[in-house]
Amino acid sequence: MQKMLARARQYLLHFGLYAKALLKWLLVSTLVGLPCGLLGTAFHVGVEYATGLRESFPWVIWTLPAAGLLAVAIYRLFGVEGQGTNNILAEIQSGRGLKPALLPAIFLTTLLTHLVGGSAGREGAALQMGGTIGFGVGKLLRLDDRDLRTATMTGMAAFFSALFGTPMGATVFAMGVVSVGLLYHAAFLPCFMASLVAYGLSLLFGVPPTRFAVTVPPLSALMLLKVAGLAALCAIVSVVFCGALHNTEANLHKHIPNPWLRALLGGAALLALTLLPGNTAYNGAGMPLITAAVEQGQAQPLAFLWKIVFTSLTLAVGFKGGEVVPSFFVGACFGCVAGPLLGIPAGFAAAIGLITVFCGAVNCPMASMVLAVELFGAEGLLFYALGCGLAYVLSGYTGIYSSQRILYDKLKAQFIDVHTNAYREGDVTEAEKRFP
Repeated sequence: MQKMLARARQYLLHFGLYAKALLKWLLVSTLVGLPCGLLGTAFHVGVEYATGLRESFPWVIWTLPAAGLLAVAIYRLFGVEGQGTNNILAEIQSGRGLKPALLPAIFLTTLLTHLVGGSAGREGAALQMGGTIGFGVGKLLRLDDRDLRTATMTGMAAFFSALFGTPMGATVFAMGVVSVGLLYHAAFLPCFMASLVAYGLSLLFGVPPTRFAVTVPPLSALMLLKVAGLAALCAIVSVVFCGALHNTEANLHKHIPNPWLRALLGGAALLALTLLPGNTAYNGAGMPLITAAVEQGQAQPLAFLWKIVFTSLTLAVGFKGGEVVPSFFVGACFGCVAGPLLGIPAGFAAAIGLITVFCGAVNCPMASMVLAVELFGAEGLLFYALGCGLAYVLSGYTGIYSSQRILYDKLKAQFIDVHTNAYREGDVTEAEKRFP
């Protein structure tokens, strides 16, 4: 009898611990999801309004050089110079703190970028603002070091979900983008609950989720082979995209160390590129062209290259935004053009290109597959899974986030723990030498 009572007390104790943890994360998720949903909605509306103003008043692109100076001034004013998405990832890895001032700085400068025609997305700002909110809520609730990192991921997932309307993709992405080869399963429930809260708020305020109508061809061995071929090409494109981002930034910072001069000259260069015939299509995020590629099978042959040039220059000279939507653009336009050459319908090839270039750039195959289902529907899941798996392996150790850690070798179950793009800075390991 005493043993039974002791065992019952032990079960109750364990149940109490689990219940306490669940209530804690329910509170954190709600406190994080609500502001992320509200601010994410405001941010979405702001970006759309800024884009609409630029399209209504095309002359605003002439302010690109001045806007570059203003972006540098805003970051200096808030004391967050040089901080970005990489700092969010580094904070989760090391537990270093985040400056709350990063939130208004990235909000204002991203709106400015879209207003004047810089080529950038919005998810970089989403990850930074969401991570800052999550970290702030964690500090307010006095969470310990490990829980503080989870709270930061929770904010990243919630804000991403509010902007794109993809709560599952946002959850798995936040869990897996920090350390490749490791999913923080303990973070799943808080990230998902916060994502649902933020997503629900965005729907309540009329923010439409990002969705594409895709016609999937019948499943066959031949079509799988064709998709594999396209995914291999997209892996190369993702490497080119990431290389352009990092090399452009490194070279400009080396040869033009003064941030004011770099922003002024970079803004002037962007203006000159924009004034070339047909190049206004590469200003802003470029969602209309992504939609045209996926849903109508239409894209210019060199559109993906132009977008790489515009985005690399925009982010390197001091404008703010994100790299994910540009990676969507690059992948969709490349897939739309290259796919038919392999016998794949243009629209479906654009969908494959979008998700595989994204996967190669962020090194998150599971998140990419989940995101593909939310964006395109589940009918083509086997194609998306094949494409993401190949893009993940063939893209090597490159990526858009240099603070990202790749914990396990991509070719075997071997612990390596290297930073993405580490070879660019001379820190070459045996694993990385396979993909110089």
